[in-house]
Amino acid sequence: MASASEQLASNMNLSAFGKAKELQQRLLFTLLILIVYRIGTYVPIPGIDLDKFQAIFAAGNDGDGGGGLLIRLNMFAGGAVERLAIFALNVMPYISASIIMTLMKGSIPSLKELNKDGEQGRKQINQYTRYLTVFLAAFQAFGISRALGAQGVVINPGLFFDVSTVITLVGGTMFLMWLGEQVTARGVGNGVSLIIMAGIVAELPRAIFQVFSLNEKGSLSGYLVMGVLVMFVALTALIVYVERAQRRLLVQYPKRQMAGGKTFGGESSFMPLKLNTAGVIPPIFASSLLLLPATAGAMFAGSAGGGGGGIMTNLLAYLGYGSPTYLVLYGLLIIFFCYFYVPYVFQPDDVADNLRKNGGFLPGIRPGDRTAEYLTYVLSRLTFIGAIYVAFVCVLPEYVIAQNKQIPPSVAMLIGGMSLLILVSVTLDTVAQIQSHLIAHQYEGLIKKSRMRRRKK
Repeated sequence: MASASEQLASNMNLSAFGKAKELQQRLLFTLLILIVYRIGTYVPIPGIDLDKFQAIFAAGNDGDGGGGLLIRLNMFAGGAVERLAIFALNVMPYISASIIMTLMKGSIPSLKELNKDGEQGRKQINQYTRYLTVFLAAFQAFGISRALGAQGVVINPGLFFDVSTVITLVGGTMFLMWLGEQVTARGVGNGVSLIIMAGIVAELPRAIFQVFSLNEKGSLSGYLVMGVLVMFVALTALIVYVERAQRRLLVQYPKRQMAGGKTFGGESSFMPLKLNTAGVIPPIFASSLLLLPATAGAMFAGSAGGGGGGIMTNLLAYLGYGSPTYLVLYGLLIIFFCYFYVPYVFQPDDVADNLRKNGGFLPGIRPGDRTAEYLTYVLSRLTFIGAIYVAFVCVLPEYVIAQNKQIPPSVAMLIGGMSLLILVSVTLDTVAQIQSHLIAHQYEGLIKKSRMRRRKK
């Protein structure tokens, strides 16, 4: 027999959506924020010769398969890097700061205690995350301003340009972070994830158009294009299946006899453990770690001479985007970061302690340390399957696309496995939140009807 929530979910339709006025307002608010974000990706930084910069950017995307960090950032920023817009840094400094703070919460005792202080502690940690975001964004913005001056695309280089560029880019990142927080609080879905997804979706049609243009010119065969499309449809189905998969652990609560002889408790529930607990963080970490040395090597190779230039050229050949060494290291780093990041997302000791305090236990497992050991045992096996899955989804498209060097690196990254994983994961999370709002609205309707019937009686 279906549960009450499943029955409500089966009754959700357009009529139920039309009655959910609050959900409609949340969706409109989210859409408005995304429109503001897209407008900001077309507002350029002052003092830049855009024609020169776009010529340099296009030279690094001429189809040689080299790729680089700028192309990856341009994918996340929805083309803002290519246009040198005020949102060129996007929310990547905030994501990096959030990841660093997550790792520090599990290793620094003072942050551990602060994390256990409830809402006030979380607010303080969020404030530290914002400070770290400002520092990382300022560091990256200063590096961008110096690199632009070295490339000769600045109209009036100097201290004033450096300061104005840092203020503009840091302000754009902080404004995007604020927009993301507003979407999370007043809209639907996770605001930061939706901003990243919006940037990828905005650039995806152009990438698909370039693929078909190369096919018309004869650079790509029709069989290859069809094979890639079939592969992405199959990978999308795999991602949907795995991201929705859960390992449910039965949690039992003992019966308690209260005053008056009434008995409470005795019910059971499930603890859902996702197969891919780490999400999209491991591939983002792995790709950034691999592309940073390659981009730095490209900069030094262009300026170094003699033996130094030869060393940098060999480094680019081994670590260049799509090379065999890059693909192997990419897969291994994804697996490593899955195992490294999951314990900070799901901490078995804390979960076991909370279960013990609330009187819950796993059938056949003693509460306390034995429960934590069992959770660690289950989580390690789920992490192994999830790590292999994420590595497979991210590496397979990169390998297939890397076989044809005539596909531009920007197109290859946009239709790569990590982009697909982000798109599907964020879409599933957003749809799940919409369904939750609809179910809550139907519950409120049922409560109102029951109260009206009582008043009539």
